[in-house]
Amino acid sequence: MAVAAGADGITAHLREDRRHIRDDDIARLMAQLTKPLNFEMAATPEMIAIALKARPHAACIVPEKRTEVTTEGGLDVAGQRNQLVPVIAELKAAGIRVSLFINADAKQIETAAEVGAPVIEIHTGAWCEAVIDGHTAAAAAELERIRDGAARAKRLGLEVHAGHGLDLNTAEIISAFPEIVELNIGHFLIGEAIFTGLTDAIHKMRAAMDRGHARRQAA
Repeated sequence: MAVAAGADGITAHLREDRRHIRDDDIARLMAQLTKPLNFEMAATPEMIAIALKARPHAACIVPEKRTEVTTEGGLDVAGQRNQLVPVIAELKAAGIRVSLFINADAKQIETAAEVGAPVIEIHTGAWCEAVIDGHTAAAAAELERIRDGAARAKRLGLEVHAGHGLDLNTAEIISAFPEIVELNIGHFLIGEAIFTGLTDAIHKMRAAMDRGHARRQAA
């Protein structure tokens, strides 16, 4: 339904505890999808083996904590550098596009480039929460940090994605950033779909992103 409504791809997070989806979901998605699958995963031997067997279009490495409902922060690439280097190399050798889900922090972005990841996904959760809570100054500061991080990543030769907590408003704003070429949006679309249906929710999100892209081109 999402693809038919205009989604460019599907992101699926197979957690260690199988909280969101199960192994069979990945197999069925790979067998049936006509658009790319972005496989979110922790950098564990189990998940690496599953990714190498499934061969999705992309694998996004994220941190996992059992206490989280969903991923709440960026990966510590600088702190886990030695662990991540062979994982990234193995996935890339299998023809899988690797991205790292990180905060818009200069050290993390620079390390992401150094360890060989071609793509980063900037964690937008803190900005989105500040916007929703009406914390104007905090939201402005977080958005500037994302803007600076995206520009830094682009200069380092990284492809830049963004995601977490985005809704129609924030997706439109961030779509205007020329460095950001992909947004990963899940929770808002499913929440909106309860009221309007998934097709309508995706059409509205697509329109919001298009408005952002138009502002990018006009700048």
